[in-house]
Amino acid sequence: MALTPARTMPGVLELLPLDQIAFQRMLDTIRRNYEKFGFLPIETPVIEHSDVLLTKTGGETERQVYFVQSTGALGAAAEKDKGGVPELALRFDLTVPLARYVAEHEHDLSFPFRRYQMQRVYRGERAQRGRFREFYQCDIDVIGKDSLSVRYDAEIPAVIYSVFRDLNIGPFTIQLNNRKLMRGYFENLGIADAEQQMLVLREVDKLDKRGPDYVRDTLTGEAFGLSADVATKILAFVQVRSTSVDNAFAHLDALGAGSETFEQGRAELKEVLTMIRDFGVPETHFALNLSIARGLDYYTGTVYETTLNDHPGIGSICSGGRYENLAGQYTKSHLPGVGISIGLTRLYWQLRDVGLISTAQSTVDVLVTQMDAAQLPTYLAVATELRNAGIATEVVLEGGKLGKQFKYADRAGIRFVVVLGEDEIAKGVVTVKDLRREDQFEVARADLVKTLRVELAQAEIGR
Repeated sequence: MALTPARTMPGVLELLPLDQIAFQRMLDTIRRNYEKFGFLPIETPVIEHSDVLLTKTGGETERQVYFVQSTGALGAAAEKDKGGVPELALRFDLTVPLARYVAEHEHDLSFPFRRYQMQRVYRGERAQRGRFREFYQCDIDVIGKDSLSVRYDAEIPAVIYSVFRDLNIGPFTIQLNNRKLMRGYFENLGIADAEQQMLVLREVDKLDKRGPDYVRDTLTGEAFGLSADVATKILAFVQVRSTSVDNAFAHLDALGAGSETFEQGRAELKEVLTMIRDFGVPETHFALNLSIARGLDYYTGTVYETTLNDHPGIGSICSGGRYENLAGQYTKSHLPGVGISIGLTRLYWQLRDVGLISTAQSTVDVLVTQMDAAQLPTYLAVATELRNAGIATEVVLEGGKLGKQFKYADRAGIRFVVVLGEDEIAKGVVTVKDLRREDQFEVARADLVKTLRVELAQAEIGR
């Protein structure tokens, strides 16, 4: 019988165990910081009703959705009744399912509702380096009932600062803008149509990737038809960057007077920038960037993107913003929110690619070797003692040459190896070999737990 080639579909990240441990530790760091700020966990189904998912997406998202074909006779009949359109689809982000979740459970939740969610999402991306079809998103959102203070827009960057500080991946900047400010500025230039404003926003969002010449040519081309003067003013506006809160205020004040929408955006930005500083985020880690727009239609106010200072080519590692009307597709209640998302799969791949993340140590702390099959009960007793003390321990159950057991521990990333031969048992001691330092020492059997705890604590400090 011919063998089926073992392979994965393009666009998925499948890791070896030690890499998976490094990835899991990033997840744990993010989760710990989310919970530290008072966010609560939820999970939503991978599969949602397609009409729920696609109520308000915009951009290229709808063309990237994975639809799920119903099975069985009843499912086939349902598909036929719907004109062949699949009624189910895989979620492409966590924000739209969140809106559905809050609308569905509105009367059982306490507001403001503060949630975090760390799950896989799916998009039909074109297979290419660094683009994934299945990936983890790690989101936080605050949802209000009837209203939500702009102060929450300032808390979100404080959480993100805490996350990336603890991930220790180098200097980073949280960049902020406000869509009201942008829309108001467009109004001042005579771009009053909301749909045209959205199209301009999407082009402006490409500035850092494509450059000003590309954006200018697009805005003055047939698709937009803006005058050269208007395009020049838009480019001057979106190239504003700040170096401090005071500098950001100076830039905002220099924009002059504008429409009511414009003034609302400016006032919100000033309050958010001030409060981010009050939350204790250093001014070196956040800045005004008037080119940040975000591609999805549902953002209405503050928007964020976070970049690594030393690796600008990586692009945004975290993004999000304020939305007023997302849940309005599912409920008559007004449920405004603000949130941000870390695309962890892509971030991990990028960080590993530039050498900012290395393979982790094993989650197993100690390997107990087997010198004599007759002493296996002794080895198991040692392992039980270590495990009861909270030390993750593996026992060699099949024996073999000691060198081969050491080689196994080294390849598996296990740092400490315990040896109990005839001599050690006779003397009441244990030999501990540290594979990282390439040395070994003897310790009394009664002191093994205490000694390994000290060694493991020092290893954690040096990690």
